[in-house]
Amino acid sequence: MHQYDRCDVNLHEQRCRYQGFFRIDEYVLSHQLFNGGESKVLSREIFERGDAVAVIPFDPKNNSIVVVEQFRAGVLRSAENPWLIEFIAGMFGQDEAPEQVAVREAKEEANLNLSPEQLIHLTSYFSSPGGTSEQIHLFAAPIDSENLGGVYGLDDEGEDIKVHVLTLADALALVNDGTINNAMTIIGIQWLALNAQQLVNHWNINDLN
Repeated sequence: MHQYDRCDVNLHEQRCRYQGFFRIDEYVLSHQLFNGGESKVLSREIFERGDAVAVIPFDPKNNSIVVVEQFRAGVLRSAENPWLIEFIAGMFGQDEAPEQVAVREAKEEANLNLSPEQLIHLTSYFSSPGGTSEQIHLFAAPIDSENLGGVYGLDDEGEDIKVHVLTLADALALVNDGTINNAMTIIGIQWLALNAQQLVNHWNINDLN
């Protein structure tokens, strides 16, 4: 389907414009045009925040999922409620594989003990490619959601994370009414609504209720 690929971009220069916990780079580049020829030299500032992993803990017997609720400063400007309902997620540590990130974050954020062998990679996507290089890797893992709950997170990172268990139907309703309003969680819930039976078959579990 694509007419061009990475080879059709000429990166003239990449320079750091800011370095803190995150980084902003300026890309000076040109690229091939759909109607022929090459673009003028463009300057694009890109937020280099690193890649992340998200995991959907899915209970196929109860057709339910585990989500977490936490404060997010990034939505203070535009959302009435800066406490978001999200899937468990986190950034890569040094030399970590995606499955290791999923297992670590599940323990830190929800006190879940996941098995790397049971994790299924669902999809990877770019969160906002017009301004950031971040790619999110979405996984699912089987769980028993009975009696799950509580407040977790790492004190040294200022985390205060509340665990919720939702049926898939209730989660979809929260997407539809705008309560769940972040891309990662919307994508995961909608993927699950379309493909939950695939996970059941993969894990050799009886059909969904």
